Amino acid sequence: MMRGSKIHFVPGWDCHGLPIEIKVLSELGGKAQNLSAMEIREKARSFAKAAIEKQKSAFIRWGIMADWNNCYYTFDGRYEARQLRIFYEMYDKGLIYRSYKPVFWSPSSRTALAEAELEYNPEHVSCSVYVKFPLLKPSPKLASLIDGSSPVSFLVWTTQPWTIPANQAVCYMPESKYAVVKCSKSGDFYVLAADKVTSVASTLETTFEVISTFSGVDLENGTCAHPFISERVSPLLPASHVTMTKGTGLVHTAPAHGMEDYSVASQHNLSMDCLVNEDGVFTDAAGPELQNKAVLEEGTDAVIKMLQAAKNLLKEEKLVHSYPYDWRTKKPVVIRASKQWFVNITDIKTTAKELFKKVKFIPGSALNAMVEMMDRRPYWCISRQRVWGVPIPVFHHKTKDEFLINSQTIEHIIKLVEEHGSDIWWTLPPEQLLPKEVLSQVGGPDALEYVPGQDILDIWFDSGTSWSYVLPGTDQRADLYMEGKDQLGGWFQSSLLTSVAARNKSPFKTVVVHGFTLGEKGEKMSKSLGNVIDPDVVINGGQDQSKEPPYGADVLRWWVAESNVFTEVIISPSVLNAARDDISKLRNTLRFLLGNVAGFNPETDSIPVNNMYFIDQYMLHLLQDLANKITDAYKQYDFGKVVRLLRAFYTRELSNFYFSIIKDRLYCENADDPKRRSCQTALAEILDVMVRSFAPILPHLAEEVFQYVPYIKEPKSVFRTGWIRTSSIWKKPGLEEAIESACAMRDSFLGSIPGRNAAEYEVIIVIEPGLLFEIIEMLQAEETSSTSQLNELMMASQTTLLSQEPRAVTADVTELKGTFLINLEGGDIREESSYKVIVMPTTKEKCPRCWKYTAESSDTLCPRCTGVVRGK
Repeated sequence: MMRGSKIHFVPGWDCHGLPIEIKVLSELGGKAQNLSAMEIREKARSFAKAAIEKQKSAFIRWGIMADWNNCYYTFDGRYEARQLRIFYEMYDKGLIYRSYKPVFWSPSSRTALAEAELEYNPEHVSCSVYVKFPLLKPSPKLASLIDGSSPVSFLVWTTQPWTIPANQAVCYMPESKYAVVKCSKSGDFYVLAADKVTSVASTLETTFEVISTFSGVDLENGTCAHPFISERVSPLLPASHVTMTKGTGLVHTAPAHGMEDYSVASQHNLSMDCLVNEDGVFTDAAGPELQNKAVLEEGTDAVIKMLQAAKNLLKEEKLVHSYPYDWRTKKPVVIRASKQWFVNITDIKTTAKELFKKVKFIPGSALNAMVEMMDRRPYWCISRQRVWGVPIPVFHHKTKDEFLINSQTIEHIIKLVEEHGSDIWWTLPPEQLLPKEVLSQVGGPDALEYVPGQDILDIWFDSGTSWSYVLPGTDQRADLYMEGKDQLGGWFQSSLLTSVAARNKSPFKTVVVHGFTLGEKGEKMSKSLGNVIDPDVVINGGQDQSKEPPYGADVLRWWVAESNVFTEVIISPSVLNAARDDISKLRNTLRFLLGNVAGFNPETDSIPVNNMYFIDQYMLHLLQDLANKITDAYKQYDFGKVVRLLRAFYTRELSNFYFSIIKDRLYCENADDPKRRSCQTALAEILDVMVRSFAPILPHLAEEVFQYVPYIKEPKSVFRTGWIRTSSIWKKPGLEEAIESACAMRDSFLGSIPGRNAAEYEVIIVIEPGLLFEIIEMLQAEETSSTSQLNELMMASQTTLLSQEPRAVTADVTELKGTFLINLEGGDIREESSYKVIVMPTTKEKCPRCWKYTAESSDTLCPRCTGVVRGK
């Protein structure tokens, strides 16, 4: 905005979803069981509204600039209506369909979940088993390799024994080598991958004698028996998902409980029956020994007992591995087949990848991460079996497996939702949810054959359609989407997929992906773990302010800006204290600047650049370079670089260097002396550039400074006065050589008198005739001076500039030698010159007014001060 752009930024809230619904129900405890859908929705809505108000006031306090009276909310009827329109457009194109497929299912939340709603627990313990599947009908090749008299079994390993009752096949890798082996312990014959013979034998604490080997292809058309369901035959089938990394090279296949298993079943027409209900419990169809048992608990134990009883269990062991958990309840999920609504993302993914070529990702690595996540996703399940969300606008037939949705029904529902919100799905009688012309075709109001569906849309579909509601104009493309890296599989992805599906284009031009905040010990923070450092406590302080002091919003913002936000960032008291110290030093710098431009009017008192002191011109030269670098860093969203550049400038260039040199000129020269005005001209420009530079990061401090600039009579907001302004005539590369060579001599001098007052010494600088002498001569025309620009820089009592050694020097002198390489015109002029700095105590007295050792006696003013006082 400061650089002159009109910014369209609408803050918004995703208001629906499982986290809010679970929170509301958990607060109600036992009462939750008897609530109707509408009662749950009303409580969820008031919870969301309260949270929004709290968060909104926090964002305003943090200095986030927005029109806070015009936000978007995904529970707003107009937003929901727009979302339903996109749903229907995608349905109409054949991109949304209903199907019976395995999906991630959370028994603790009783709903399907998408990949983005999972988190992986690396400490999960599963019960892994090695199981025998007895050979029934060998393939011709296998028949020729075994004598037929001894039984042979296929060895299978799984970490999910509860899925074995749903087994429909055993898969192999056609290109791999397999072996028939004899077990030294039991004398039994087994088939497994040749590569796995040694490792499996060692796990089973035995040895295998390899009888023969053959190719996976040779298993085709063979079958084996289910390990404990006597009448079930499991065919041997080729599959591309079989790997040799773990297990036996033979994979137990349960189509209702695995994505890859499902695709094998689709190719070979296998049964996909699911024996697990919404609570993660075996159904009656699983048989008397298993029914009503939770699959991840006693259900697993029961399956293992059945394997033991059938003598087909070879080994059972605990396995610690990464396993998906419900992101909100922190309980494990299962994969189970159920009727759900899906987005067919195969074609969308291809287009999306093409569009990525025109999207800028910051950091660049985020692009590959997002592509990988999309590739891992075979389909997107968008239905949820909950009530706090936008209903999927379909009607199901009461007796047949049919549903109703068309352009007439959707237009009618959209109109109702736009006006009254999506509550109508639960509050209106079904006959009012259908338009009259459709109603008459489906049994009329009294004998209606259809009922409204009970599923709601995934909240990622909710938030993913925000582009269609929020972005203005016909293009509806954002210059920037910004979120955390967990959204590479969430909001970034759902926004892209819905936008590509609806109109074949990306909703964003640039994507900025940030990391997470970690605790002092590097532990992840999360609301559900309760270890979040509350930004409001950082700003306003905690209950015990000696332990949790109030830092204010700008310290929090400076810490954010300074952090490398593209990785994980640690927040701790020590980090915040460092940020507070930085801002404290910055405030002191600003106070010095403000104090010393008092009584200065840039319009009438400024000195033209070429008439200014060289040191003042040099500061403008540095200032222009700083301004360019800061502008570039902001363009790259590299706020850390902005902080580092600013901090180096105000500590090194200003406080430690420039301010220490100019105090005498500011405090002791005549108020309107051109020398002093030269300095004030530079200070006014430095103040202006600095305030604009940090305004986006420290808005409160910038506004405060703007209220106190003495020559701004009616201060406007700093944000309404444009970006940094510099002038090309400030750029003077030749000056760098003059000031930096003089500074090299100054450093030699100051280094020789550590801890002493430089004003108590005189300095003689000897430079052989040549370029360096000519350059330094610009700073001091006369041979000896206590008021020259060179002497101001040296901070000595007086400085003498000679082109040859002085004839006589007193005994108590220090001689320092050095060289300086002059490099001008981009390297065309290069000359190395040597110099000598001679340091000796001054013979003059301390002036009682300026405290420089330039007076003839301690009770008289020095010549400079005499002139100034008389002038008054």
